[in-house]
Amino acid sequence: MNIAVVGLSHKTAPVEVREKLSIPTPQAGEAIAQLLSYPHIEEVSILSTCNRLEIHIATSQADQGVREVIQFLADYGKVNLNELREHLFILLHQDAVMHLFRVAAGLDSLVLGEGQILSQVKHAHKLGQQHKGVSRILNRLLKQAITAGKRVRTETSIGTGAVSISSAAAELAKMKRPDLEECRISILGAGKMARLLVQHLLSKDSCQITILNRTIERADELAAQFNGADIQTGTLDIMMETVCNSDVVFTCTSATEPILDKAKLTDALVSKRSLMLFDISVPRNVHTDVNELDNVAAFNVDDLKAVVAQNQESRRQMAMEAEALLEEELEAFMDWWRSLDTVFTISSLRSKVETIREQELEKALSRLGEEFGSKKQREVIEALTRGIVNKILHDPMVQLRAQRDIEARKQAMTTLHTLFDLEPLSNEKFG
Repeated sequence: MNIAVVGLSHKTAPVEVREKLSIPTPQAGEAIAQLLSYPHIEEVSILSTCNRLEIHIATSQADQGVREVIQFLADYGKVNLNELREHLFILLHQDAVMHLFRVAAGLDSLVLGEGQILSQVKHAHKLGQQHKGVSRILNRLLKQAITAGKRVRTETSIGTGAVSISSAAAELAKMKRPDLEECRISILGAGKMARLLVQHLLSKDSCQITILNRTIERADELAAQFNGADIQTGTLDIMMETVCNSDVVFTCTSATEPILDKAKLTDALVSKRSLMLFDISVPRNVHTDVNELDNVAAFNVDDLKAVVAQNQESRRQMAMEAEALLEEELEAFMDWWRSLDTVFTISSLRSKVETIREQELEKALSRLGEEFGSKKQREVIEALTRGIVNKILHDPMVQLRAQRDIEARKQAMTTLHTLFDLEPLSNEKFG
């Protein structure tokens, strides 16, 4: 069984391509089911964030499995195959494993060391389990990726003060509007990104903030976390009125289509009133045509790269420390993955030896006769024979699993099958 990852990220694709291929949580189940219906995909998990979409698969035939994922993405995003290929990255086997570990550790993020990605990997694992996408291999891979991400954050300082997308957006807003504390600020959405936005905005200035959400309860709940701050709340029903009374607007809703565009702003925005829009959602909440308005300046997640670059250098050395930890996690996973080749041999050997043990025990007990001993004595003899078998098999099994050289491991397995007259070892059973 092979592991592969097919995806795109902020490094390979602009936001207008990423948003076409974003797979929101409500659509994940259907996407996983469709991918599993392809003949060469055995397991699948989907990691979809504002900066990346990655599909991880376990497949018996890597080339065919990768082609099926690419075809799925082209169909799902309604993107021409040739155009799509320009933006994709494809990694196989050990490279795919290490990539996921680096993602979980925040080393592949737009913001080096950002913490939100680890919870997103956990969410991808949960979705994979919920929709029966992950089984033995991807379940182990995702668990080890989460462990790797946690190790990096606890054993290095890479996450210390690491900025998130939200904090980068707040930083960019401060750069564009030095008088941010005097501005009327609106945030559309009340999820985790909105909470981080409020946190970073208030850490810089005492801002006037209005939070709008689809449900007022969620907006009120978020505002209550910042007791004492000047925060108003409302629903998206009053969105245009609020936006047009604001100087700076951040959008971070889960809408799959733009909620602000040129037509809406033209009708509602008072002439000569300037407005700055910071859209940190993917798919985008703000249509590109708003840039055609003279008094509107709009920025999206790709515009944050310059801000992020200023914060990266200080964490480069920490990233090198993190890479060393990830190498350890990689070896641990690869040892386990390689050991899967030995499952058939170990199972066959144990089954044959156990059959012999049971037969010989039965003969011995029958010769001793019905009158021999108590039930307790028979249980002791049963445990004795099992213990002898387990101790004899222990070292060969440990050594076989630990063998890292593929040819040497295959030779050892072949020898065991020959010596113990086990079922022949076919190529399908090996690897």
